[in-house]
Amino acid sequence: MSRIILDCNLMKYGHSGLYQYCQQLGDHINQVLEAEGEPLMQMYLPPRRKLTIPARPYHLVEQRWHKLFQPFLADCNVWHAPFQSGRILPDKKRYPRIKVVLTIHDLNVLHEGKPEAEQQKSLAHTQSLIDQSDAIVCISEATKRDVLAHCAIGNRPMHVIYNGVNKALEQVEEPVAYKPTRAFLLGIGYQNRKKNFHVLLPLLLSNPDLELLLIGHHDDPAYVDQMRLSAQTMGVADRLHLLGTVSDADKEWYLKHCRAFLHPSLAEGFGLTVIEAMRFGKPVFLSTATSLPEIGGEFAFYFPGFEAGVVQRVYEQGMNAYEQNPGTEAIMQHAARFSWEDSARHYVAVYKSLMS
Repeated sequence: MSRIILDCNLMKYGHSGLYQYCQQLGDHINQVLEAEGEPLMQMYLPPRRKLTIPARPYHLVEQRWHKLFQPFLADCNVWHAPFQSGRILPDKKRYPRIKVVLTIHDLNVLHEGKPEAEQQKSLAHTQSLIDQSDAIVCISEATKRDVLAHCAIGNRPMHVIYNGVNKALEQVEEPVAYKPTRAFLLGIGYQNRKKNFHVLLPLLLSNPDLELLLIGHHDDPAYVDQMRLSAQTMGVADRLHLLGTVSDADKEWYLKHCRAFLHPSLAEGFGLTVIEAMRFGKPVFLSTATSLPEIGGEFAFYFPGFEAGVVQRVYEQGMNAYEQNPGTEAIMQHAARFSWEDSARHYVAVYKSLMS
């Protein structure tokens, strides 16, 4: 098979889902290609100062002068643009033989209550990338439905390829950021209104023996401040811990030791943290929005609404059901369905279909 390049420009944002997505997908695709005796894919990376991964032979580092001249495109056959708000570097007029694969993670802008002008601007950019592409990959059926409803795909082939998840670590060290002193609930994700974490605070009122840990970048400081203020008003501020960004090792410890994982998000293209919790057989509580029912399936509990009484009732009933019949092995088997090895094989098949 001919040369493939994965654009990893968005790996410049460390501790993000897209950083992990590019790193894991690139490495696993190359494992598939190497096993098949095919040339390895190159990962087109941002400048080294933005990265924490070691250099590898198939890494191609972006240089400033690449804005004017891209010699690495001369023998490129497939360019993989891995995000709908990113870029497509090859000029199709100059490099007409290069086939472009575009991965669309979500159209969450449609579900976040954004102003109409902002929604249309985002959709217009995604449409411009679609227009330059030869094949489209969506990371969930929910995302595919959104794309078909709001974008013009033409006769381009569309595929659904789920994200993979890293295997759970058998042993994890005690956390550096904060070690809870009692049982705790866990939420992971950017701290903003879309993630909807504030609806979980009433659980601290009805469960005085629990702490609530929320980890992730404080994307919306005003939202974070409002959560702290609400917790103070409720008298539960001492049991709410907004830890911000933590190390991968700390995150694994929290996932392994939490009593339950809660993700009441209003919009998700996939919801990787849900599967990360399920690797440990944990009960997970989700919203019914966008892709979450598709990813959690019958192995999760769902909030039909976010009123305090509803959240408390769903949590209490779900935990009672889980404790009476844990189903830990079934939850872990469900999580194992989402593997980077499978994702990589599916992507390689898409690349090959464009070059046949």
